[in-house]
Amino acid sequence: MTTRYRVEYALKAHRRDALIEFIKGLLAVPFVLHSQPTAFSGANLEEMAAESHRRYREIMRDIEGLINDHIACDAAGTPERSKLRFLVPSVGRFFTTLFLEKAFMEQDRRRAISSRRFVAPSFNDIRLILNTAQIMSLATLDGPTKLITFDGDVTLYDDGQCLVPTNPVIAKILWLLERGLCIGIVTAAGYTDGARYKERLFGLLESIRDSADLTDAQKRNLIVLGGESSYMFRCSPSHPDLLEAVPREDWQLTEMRAWSDEDIQNLLDIAENSLRDSMKAMRLDATVIRKQRAVGIVHARGGKFAREQLEEAVLGAQKILELSDVGKRLPFCAFNGGNDVFVDIGDKRLGVLCCQRFFGDVTGGQTLHIGDQFLSAGHNDFKARMAGTTVWVASPAETVACLEELIDLMEHGLPDY
Repeated sequence: MTTRYRVEYALKAHRRDALIEFIKGLLAVPFVLHSQPTAFSGANLEEMAAESHRRYREIMRDIEGLINDHIACDAAGTPERSKLRFLVPSVGRFFTTLFLEKAFMEQDRRRAISSRRFVAPSFNDIRLILNTAQIMSLATLDGPTKLITFDGDVTLYDDGQCLVPTNPVIAKILWLLERGLCIGIVTAAGYTDGARYKERLFGLLESIRDSADLTDAQKRNLIVLGGESSYMFRCSPSHPDLLEAVPREDWQLTEMRAWSDEDIQNLLDIAENSLRDSMKAMRLDATVIRKQRAVGIVHARGGKFAREQLEEAVLGAQKILELSDVGKRLPFCAFNGGNDVFVDIGDKRLGVLCCQRFFGDVTGGQTLHIGDQFLSAGHNDFKARMAGTTVWVASPAETVACLEELIDLMEHGLPDY
């Protein structure tokens, strides 16, 4: 049974996406006006579906226009004139236009959104429409896409698992590499040697090594950036680990070179103290793990923490660091990893920007980041939105579906609706 507490908790600001909630609100109006259950009124289902489809489509076309206006205002240096920013103050930057009307028509064909009488357009409906709209904007063989970056857990493979040879995402990544795209895996896992990443990614790395269709240069177009933005390794089929470390000067951003070791350790000290306070306050059976550029807590006996405990620890650490002097100087990422909490130096905005720099100053409009954690707090893919276009998935299966959609559009172009 859904309790009042659970309902109110789910409505908290840190668990909402403002743009999706805005679109949901707009679509709720035609749902209420035109989706009367046939059991009550005897209305014609096909007529209601057609009318709902028309109204939903009009709304998505209008939102598409708001986004285009938003992009134009940002380009003109007058972001305050954006009507979308007035309506959704927290909305960020868009690197490309979004084909929302066409994306809605495609998702409506798949999910029968317009035919539903009892269930209004949902968060997931809108998330998938936005995903399809973004993919459509990037999907041409001679189009802008040059770099695709991925999160690891829950995006490429299940939480805590490895990328095994049978994972269907491998064939999709090989296809992209073969067509000259660059691939980056930007993960929170912070290992200082390539062997640990090989353990997690061995299926993909071995498939690249053994591929007869990829050139040597294409095989080296895959990189792994660990610890959000702390360690880079490049695919190297001749290396024992299949990955070789990349010198920092080849990929590190200018702003990152100004970070001092003293500030890094100071920030991690504050974060560790906050996590220990959370352990004590909530009586967590946890162990603290301290790394060179990260600190976190994991379950001491392999058990499960409650989601609320994890988010309490995340939000507590985040707020304390935001108020600290060193937290104002150094970027950091406090996030809920599903059954652990970590605070990393840097974030995925920097991680994606580092990948862009390494592959030759790729722009945000030429970059697609695919991840599963995009809510505003405690989710480490969120800041990637500031570096490039994004797709929000809920599972590795959705990642495969998105890549299939991208590949199909790159091969055949946009369908006529």
